[in-house]
Amino acid sequence: AAWCAPRFSELTELRRKDIHIFRDADGEPSSGMLHVSRAVVWPEPDTPIVKENKTTAGLRDVAIPPHLLPLLLDHLEQWAAPGPDGLLFPAVESGGHMKHGALYKVYRRARKVAGREDLRWHDLRHTGATMAAQAGATLAELMNRLGHSDVKAALIYQHAAAGRDAEIARKLSAMAESSSTA
Repeated sequence: AAWCAPRFSELTELRRKDIHIFRDADGEPSSGMLHVSRAVVWPEPDTPIVKENKTTAGLRDVAIPPHLLPLLLDHLEQWAAPGPDGLLFPAVESGGHMKHGALYKVYRRARKVAGREDLRWHDLRHTGATMAAQAGATLAELMNRLGHSDVKAALIYQHAAAGRDAEIARKLSAMAESSSTA
């Protein structure tokens, strides 16, 4: 949820067919892609409805950070429902879509262990967006990664990259120094 920054409704509708893992010549996982195209909504407590994402910006492919691939493969083997249409994060008891309440039973304990009982689930998405900005994502790249069609929404995360100006200046100097010695 933090590293790829999907919305809860998108995360709980992800299926095996939405994960693409690419392997190197030795068969080791080298990169991955998450295809986000649907979300599950709950108009009534026991009625999940799967919908296409509401905007074309919401239809997107998100690169999975390579360090997550072993964890993701392990999760697919142990927890995801079988078959291409199997949910990645099924409800434990029913095998259907996970509800907010089921997630929060576990998430509350995880927040307590982490010493961050103040964190909301959506804060993981915010963290992912902030880390992407700090990693150098442009505004357009942030908009794509998050599925935003509105620049204002993506600009929220650009503040995190503001401190990168000193790093940019350092790299510019390194470029100048390397070209003057060449």
